Amino acid sequence: MFKKIQTVDDKVIDNIIKYRSPLKNKIMIAASTAGNMGIIWFAFCMPFLIYAPWRETGVNIIFSLAFTQLLCEVILKHIVRRERPVWKLPDQEQLIHRPKYYSFPSGHTSASFCVVAVSIFRCQPITVLFILICAVMIAFSRVYLRVHYLSDVLVGMVLGLLCGSASVSLFERLVQMFT
Repeated sequence: MFKKIQTVDDKVIDNIIKYRSPLKNKIMIAASTAGNMGIIWFAFCMPFLIYAPWRETGVNIIFSLAFTQLLCEVILKHIVRRERPVWKLPDQEQLIHRPKYYSFPSGHTSASFCVVAVSIFRCQPITVLFILICAVMIAFSRVYLRVHYLSDVLVGMVLGLLCGSASVSLFERLVQMFT
């Protein structure tokens, strides 16, 4: 089973390489960089944290990001310990710095999709659409830049959606307990 997944992952990366261009490289590097350390999502939270009627949503997003980070980056990556595709490349073929930590699941993707999940429950559809477009761009950029396999990103999406959804319910219970 894992061999078949790896075969598909390798084929996807090999096919994406065929469609690279200098402009696409710049766009994908920008999308990936926006996802570094959840910067785009913390920036997105600022108006929510400042405007009192939206504050609970902003805090819920941060709570969700922390929950997702703990599960994906701290626990799962160190259990699975999957090597990144970029670790097999010579330096001249890399478009971004070689990440130090393991590949599975994609932290950029799980963080992005936990924000998607929270926004589905707490935001207007236009906001959800904006977040979803950003999340998809970040997720795709990780495969395009060969720092993740497709399966890393797909599992990151699922875990992010699950963590984000669970965090909404858990957050609401915490708010009820303390109010």
